[in-house]
Amino acid sequence: MERKERKSPASDTLYEVVSLESETERERRKTTASPDIMPTGTTVPSPPEDDEEEDNDEPLLSGSGDVSKECAEKILETWGDLLTKWHLNLSVRPRQLPALVRSGIPEALRGEVWQLLAGCHNNDHQVEEYRTLITKESPQDSAITRDINRTFPAHDYFKDTGGDGQDSLYKICKAYSVYDEEIGYCQGQSFLAAVLLLHMPEEQAFSVLVKIMFDYGLRDLFKQNFEDLHCKFFQLERLMQEYLPDLYNHFLNVGLEAHMYASQWFLTLFTAKFPLYMVFHIIDLLLCEGISVIFNVALALLKTSKDDLIQTDFEGALKFFRVPVPKRYRSEENAKKLMELACGMKISQKKLKKFEKEYHTLREQQEQQEAPIERYERENRRLQEANMRLEQENDDLAHELVSSKIALRKDLDNAEEKADALNKELLLTKQKLVDSEDEKRRLEEESAQLKEMCRRELDKSESEIKKNGSIIGEYKQICTQLSERLEKQQTANRGELEKIRFKVEGCEKCSSLFNKEGRVRTVNTASAGGSGEQDEEKEGLKIQLREMELELAQTKLQLVEAECKLQDLEHHLGLALNEVQAAKKTWFNRTLSSIKTVTGNQGKETT
Repeated sequence: MERKERKSPASDTLYEVVSLESETERERRKTTASPDIMPTGTTVPSPPEDDEEEDNDEPLLSGSGDVSKECAEKILETWGDLLTKWHLNLSVRPRQLPALVRSGIPEALRGEVWQLLAGCHNNDHQVEEYRTLITKESPQDSAITRDINRTFPAHDYFKDTGGDGQDSLYKICKAYSVYDEEIGYCQGQSFLAAVLLLHMPEEQAFSVLVKIMFDYGLRDLFKQNFEDLHCKFFQLERLMQEYLPDLYNHFLNVGLEAHMYASQWFLTLFTAKFPLYMVFHIIDLLLCEGISVIFNVALALLKTSKDDLIQTDFEGALKFFRVPVPKRYRSEENAKKLMELACGMKISQKKLKKFEKEYHTLREQQEQQEAPIERYERENRRLQEANMRLEQENDDLAHELVSSKIALRKDLDNAEEKADALNKELLLTKQKLVDSEDEKRRLEEESAQLKEMCRRELDKSESEIKKNGSIIGEYKQICTQLSERLEKQQTANRGELEKIRFKVEGCEKCSSLFNKEGRVRTVNTASAGGSGEQDEEKEGLKIQLREMELELAQTKLQLVEAECKLQDLEHHLGLALNEVQAAKKTWFNRTLSSIKTVTGNQGKETT
């Protein structure tokens, strides 16, 4: 590190930074409490252990940190009762309000409470004025546009160029630059506007911004060549000299002045570098108690980092303020402990007024004692320091911009790779869809062919069934005819038998040979001495009887054969019907199963 010597009223020798080099972060120790400015019973929170992100040189992006909207039901009920009473008389703040604000306003109620604290509950005229202001041209339009892209790049609402967040933020900054012509747009103003936009519409955010700038004295820091800001630096150093003398002396030895590390603390109200949970709590206290709370928070930060800062040199201290300090309070628990420490510090307005008088007295003495040339040289050195600080801040912002661009480029590359992969997958899906449609068409054609085949087989089976039915009908008709012939033959035979029996009964000779049932009686051989004519007639009757019996047997045989054929035909018909039914079931089941299987697989592939 190179330095140049220059004069300063605080010491005989002061150093001007020419160049800065990065160095390895030293091991940090946990900060312990010192009781010089703490109320009884209050302890200083120890800084968190270093993690991997604290070891790198990358500063914390503005807008980092998540803020949960969850809150205990009891706390919400307490705030609900307070707001109900407050709305009955908005001109008077409830007595318990400061104590509740020190614990932090619930995130879900911050928008409403901030407007009430700032006195913006009846701001219709300012809303109308805002709608007029955004239509006018701003002389700082280019500076506003440049800063908008660098405001809260880590927050989703503001990171998209041309998005709703950046558009609303641009309109608020532009409207204020036209509204307050004396101050116009100041660098860092966009961070405070962004914090307000996260809790309320842009019209209300503009009204609260105007109140903070005018009623809380923030715009005074930008007036008269930042004279009031330098007064705040002097007051901070005097508070350090009184409450943190060892750290004050160390900064004096290394040539580190308050404006080198605390400028953003006062000008942006800690909104530019610190996590959102801590930033929101600081705005809670600011709107409730005034801008003096910045001293509380600044001293709390210095106190918790004192042991680490005492071990650093000029470069290390600047780097420590820029990188590790904001990263320590990314966790909500650590930020809450820091804010409890800040709220516990008792810095009276009387003491701040005393330090302010000392500053103005010292300034008057310097102006009286200094020759014009020395005064101009001092002013020139101060301007050079301010320029160097602004250049450093610009470098930091440029570094943040480059980092964000690299991150965005990386995200874009990942998105493009993902898009390529999705396109490839889409092409494969389309090809699978085409193949599936072809397969579907093929299966539909096969299904149509199978249906046609089944229809033909069914028609064929129906024709065979009809044919077999006609054959069966013919066989039944034949059997019926045979049965009728058999019955007729049997009737004729019985008639012939009756005739023969009548003839036999009418014959005296023959009647003795037959009984009443028509059977031949057994006659004694000795008494049966018939003539040859009787024997011949008997033989003729026997032959005729045998012929009739033979004819009857043949008729019965034909009847049995007809019944057998009929049974055989019925069996063949049953087999044919079973085969047709089985064929129909086989073809239909096989076809339907294949169609369902292919259709199901196609649906899964498409899904």
